[in-house]
Amino acid sequence: MTLGTPENNRLIANRLKRAYGQLGALITAVEGEADCRAVITQLSAVSSALDRAGFAIVSTAMKDCLDNDDSELTVEELEKLFLSLA
Repeated sequence: MTLGTPENNRLIANRLKRAYGQLGALITAVEGEADCRAVITQLSAVSSALDRAGFAIVSTAMKDCLDNDDSELTVEELEKLFLSLA
């Protein structure tokens, strides 16, 4: 399975890099004993960034499977992957 076009890969990588940066900010907030509002805001940002990257990866895999008759993933496997993000 591929993640799609180089442009799609770049977009997914950017989302993951954003999550990586937000995770660093979250760790800093926790270690610095920031107030709970700041910690929860950073946690929400990390979670959202990872969810968006995951959905982009799974949707690309689904499209790839629909376009490619000899795909390695079944519809059931794709559905299971998709639901694992919920």
